[in-house]
Amino acid sequence: MARLAGRRALFAVPVVLVVTFGVFAIAAASPFDPVKAYAGTAALGADQETLDRLRDNLGVDQSFVVRWWNWLTSALTGDLGHSGVLRQPVAQVIGERLVWSALLCAVAFAVAVLVGTLLGVLAARRPGSMLDRAVTSVAYTLEAAPVFWIALLAVWLFALQWDVLPAGGLTDTASEQVTPGQVASHLVLPAGVLAVSQLPWFTLYVRQGVGDALAEDPVRGARARGIGEGTVLFGHALRSGLLPVLTLIGSRVPELITGALLVESVFSWPGIAAATVEAATAVDFPLLAALTTLATAAVLAGNLLADLLYGLFDPRVKLSEM
Repeated sequence: MARLAGRRALFAVPVVLVVTFGVFAIAAASPFDPVKAYAGTAALGADQETLDRLRDNLGVDQSFVVRWWNWLTSALTGDLGHSGVLRQPVAQVIGERLVWSALLCAVAFAVAVLVGTLLGVLAARRPGSMLDRAVTSVAYTLEAAPVFWIALLAVWLFALQWDVLPAGGLTDTASEQVTPGQVASHLVLPAGVLAVSQLPWFTLYVRQGVGDALAEDPVRGARARGIGEGTVLFGHALRSGLLPVLTLIGSRVPELITGALLVESVFSWPGIAAATVEAATAVDFPLLAALTTLATAAVLAGNLLADLLYGLFDPRVKLSEM
């Protein structure tokens, strides 16, 4: 396991270098002017000399290769730079927002895995039944629905029509402090929407895997020996049917991150979404590079987790040979 993690860590180094270099290259070709984004409305009345001096102070006139190298060497020492658009150190910007994004993604992912597994098992128990057709139909429909559309629909239904859940934010409007109860109530809608966007994949994968496992000889033999249906379903078929789902965990991380950005924007959740949008529109090189590196690390960690879980649960796979 340690050798696999070490090899993946070495592989991650060139990947991060290429990704961050690409971010600086794309940002340099962007039509947005970082100087005007930094100055805000003050840029409208500023003369050209002031803008040129500000451009020189920000280092915008340097080539993107020089800016990438300066950022990289500083990042290796722990200095991620300063965000011009948010007027804060990049480490502080990420630290203040990452915990809320991580909370949202963790809750949504856990709900999607648990509910998707349960629905997939129930659908696979009797293929072609009314329940199976209903589950698969809903899964395919949700699979095609954009996450922002689901989010807007949830706000309209649960917050505006029924008024049972808050429409957004982290706490109530008049609240002066963050309490666990308020965070939990405000987390329900965004986490539920993000979970629904991931739910179809786990449901369909579990349904297919468990359905194939129920047709295998060991499971049929267990049924012939009189073992209870629940034991056969959850003790034998589910364990075998979950193996394909383990590989799905890593592949869903990029879409989970993308979905979280959209969900955070709709529900005004104080995660990294707003910082990402502002960094992109203002061509904030240090913040863009740091956020992209963070997303890349999350994707690589998800792939590593999927491989480790597959090696632990599948006796045919040896971690030493991966």
